Amino acid sequence: MKFVVIGGVAGGPSFATRLRRLNEEHEIVIYERGEHISYASCALPYYLGQVIDDRDSLIERTPEILKVKNNIDVFTKHEVTLIDPDKKELTIHDLTTDQVSQTNYDYLIISAGARPTLPPIPGADQAENGFVLRSVTDADKIQAFIQNKAPKNVLVLGAGVMGLELAENFKHRGMEVTLVDQLDQVAFPYDHEIADLVYDKLIEQGLTVHLNTHINDIRQKGNEVQLSDGALLHPDMILFATGVAPNNEIVKSAGISMSENGQIIVDNQLKTNLPDIFAIGDIIETTSVITHQPTPSMLSSAANRQGHLLADIVNGAPFTYRGYIGAGVAKIFDYTASYVGLTEHQLKEAGITNYKTIFITPFDHANFYPGATRLNLKLIFEEETGKILGGQAVGEHGVDKRIGELSVAITGNLTVFDLPDLELPYSPPYSTTRDPLNIAGYVAINQLNNTVKTIKASELTKEELQNGFFLDIREADKPKSGSIEATKNIPMNELRDRIAEIPKEKQVFITFRKGLNTYTSARILAGFGIKATMIEE
Repeated sequence: MKFVVIGGVAGGPSFATRLRRLNEEHEIVIYERGEHISYASCALPYYLGQVIDDRDSLIERTPEILKVKNNIDVFTKHEVTLIDPDKKELTIHDLTTDQVSQTNYDYLIISAGARPTLPPIPGADQAENGFVLRSVTDADKIQAFIQNKAPKNVLVLGAGVMGLELAENFKHRGMEVTLVDQLDQVAFPYDHEIADLVYDKLIEQGLTVHLNTHINDIRQKGNEVQLSDGALLHPDMILFATGVAPNNEIVKSAGISMSENGQIIVDNQLKTNLPDIFAIGDIIETTSVITHQPTPSMLSSAANRQGHLLADIVNGAPFTYRGYIGAGVAKIFDYTASYVGLTEHQLKEAGITNYKTIFITPFDHANFYPGATRLNLKLIFEEETGKILGGQAVGEHGVDKRIGELSVAITGNLTVFDLPDLELPYSPPYSTTRDPLNIAGYVAINQLNNTVKTIKASELTKEELQNGFFLDIREADKPKSGSIEATKNIPMNELRDRIAEIPKEKQVFITFRKGLNTYTSARILAGFGIKATMIEE
């Protein structure tokens, strides 16, 4: 049997090498239109930031290695321009010699990935100092520009995860960095509770950030940029980190079914609608494990696992693809931000409203052990069942560990009612006696059982803001926190003695503070017949 793979990097090589380990008889061929077949794409920002200084270490496999070790034929700088599913034939364009040829296949695996997209900005395509980053070739061009032109300031367009990683690494190289995003937050699709903390970190590190802002036009071949907020910038270098689009040009003409977003629709064995054609990676639409709705799977880790699984499937194993959860992590200076599952942004976009959220800020390890810092954790769960829909966290330590554990919980169909029962390792340098995930479970269960009510500051009505009683329970020596102005400050430890100062005829809200004291205060008030609502921010 002849297996032909379109596309390298993550999914394609993962499929090909796994299939070879399972079967020595198959002919396996990979066509990749880029220069490199397998490389660490997620490491490229750190290579540009000189955190990783060995370029060769980014190249995970070469065509020569794949041939010698795995007997796989690899053709780089070869673009598949046509799929004829009736003849099971491909048209190949050799980008080096400009020759065109045909080849046949028994099974076709499309792992063509995605490409960066340039926004429709006048002058963007004429910016001689403008770059995108997706491949080693892109990184080489940026590196050469930096070495030859020595840019002192850089404009990063797009404050998503890729934009933030680039911003940090250019700052690491001593450049002044300006971030611009048309949204009202950084780090989309993280929710505001997390994104606001990331924003504060960017400002602390000396970055200039323009939100709710777009670029009107780019002039003078990239040396002058007019922003919609009136600012006029003169960047030495521009990085476009504004998203990607699937490489689906040949898919359209072949009659392969695609979603409205241009991604290939596959079933639970990663099959397309056409016989003997499969697809994996950024180019596919699969099914969400959480919502069971269609979803893209735009992560290299997902592509890698899909490729491995597909090799087992085509070799006869009775496996199926469960679907996509989505889990990611990013380094943002001395913060780590991580997520799993769905954010509120994504739930609202999917039309899902029957959920609750909690936001807690426990220490990442025992606060009496040196170096303890706050772990800011948001948990989203189904209102009726407690099913975990997603989680996000940001902090200096222990973030990826908790989100990784939460991913396992989602995979295992656990609910918030199971989180208090998780037996997680404890030692003062690493955790607290009740791990943050245990605490998240307790707080979520309190929500579901109406033990304590919470409300987001943004959801307070005009009437509630005018007529409510807002209680600040901080100690006198503690700084204010939260955006709501308090009616009165009564420290938690004085609540019982000063309970008469809190009106029972008014709606009582406890203003936002990190830690357990707001919940404890709510329970004290409940003991005196006062139903207080905690404010989340």
